[in-house]
Amino acid sequence: MKRLMMLLIFLVIGAVAGGGYWYWQQSASGAAPEGKAKGKGKGGGGALVVKAARAIVKPMPVLIEAVGTVEPEHSVQVRAQVSGVLQSVLFKEGDTVKAGQLLFQIDARTFKAQYNQSLAAMARDKAQLENARAQQERLEPLLKREFITRQEYDVAVTSAKSLEASVQADQAAAEQARIQLEFASIRAPISGRTGTLAVTPGNLVPAAGGGTPLITINSMDPILVGFSIPERQLEEIRRYQNEKAMRIEILPDRAGLPAAEGKLVFIDNTVTPQTGTVLLKTRVANTKELIWPGQFVNVRIVLTVEPEAVVVPEVAVQPGQEGSFVYLIDGDSKVQIQPVKVSRQIGNEVVIASGVKAGDHVITEVPQALQAGAAVRLAGADDKQGSGEKGKGKGKGKGSKKGEGKSE
Repeated sequence: MKRLMMLLIFLVIGAVAGGGYWYWQQSASGAAPEGKAKGKGKGGGGALVVKAARAIVKPMPVLIEAVGTVEPEHSVQVRAQVSGVLQSVLFKEGDTVKAGQLLFQIDARTFKAQYNQSLAAMARDKAQLENARAQQERLEPLLKREFITRQEYDVAVTSAKSLEASVQADQAAAEQARIQLEFASIRAPISGRTGTLAVTPGNLVPAAGGGTPLITINSMDPILVGFSIPERQLEEIRRYQNEKAMRIEILPDRAGLPAAEGKLVFIDNTVTPQTGTVLLKTRVANTKELIWPGQFVNVRIVLTVEPEAVVVPEVAVQPGQEGSFVYLIDGDSKVQIQPVKVSRQIGNEVVIASGVKAGDHVITEVPQALQAGAAVRLAGADDKQGSGEKGKGKGKGKGSKKGEGKSE
């Protein structure tokens, strides 16, 4: 009995398996032709939809690009020239100051006393000089009448000359004391922006000769930008440096607009052996202080402007083992691989030296299946065609409904 049951179970399992296999074969054989028909009718052998742009002709600059460092044209470390206690600071850190503006005041009482003392000594010696000259004038006629000896007269003359020298020395001492008194008031030597304050009021300030400066002032407008270029480009720059069209643009952000423009003001007289570069500098206006000393900026040297340059979008140029190339669409809407020679890139545009002419269609978005000789159609043209067909069908539908309404 058990053997019979086992046999029946095996028979049922075999039947189910066979039926399932037969059904799978039938469904697979029936779906394959339908799939082939769908693929052939919908996309097999059809044109690929691509996006493209035309090569255009427009004026484009001839550039040399570099990275530069902003530096002040004038930078002064302000130090005290006399020692004393700092009484007051008459500005705030980071303020813009003008040349001659009072910045620091040192206790000047000692220097004022010395100045007054030198003035008093000079006044005393001047009085003695006047008396000596008067004595000389009185003795001169007496000498002529021989009422006095020559020796007595010579003593009077010598005394007058000695006092003249003393007065001159007093004048020099008074001038020195006056200068020391003026040094107690520290003024800005140049116009510019101040940095970090090193000393606060109440501290003893040493005379100049070392140590940390009281403040550093950097001139901000105009300002210099130093940059280095390879030595092979120096000849090209020297060829155009006297041309009016040549200018230098400073860009804090490479993708942004220039913050300043200037002219070349300095070319170093030697090539750096370690790097093979030459240092150059430009002076630019910085009225709005858009660039800052010590800042790294992008430098764009515009040598000249090419009036008729062939330009394509950057995304259209593809890299290859044998050089750059573009996918070109010919008159039959077929794709051609066209090698090109790239002259330079400016922003999102590439200047083509050869390989593409104005009006050529270049593909800007390359599908993965794109190959040379493939048929393509532009995405914009396909959309317009589809929208026109849709509008036409809609009009027919309205007409049929209207007619049906009448017949009813």
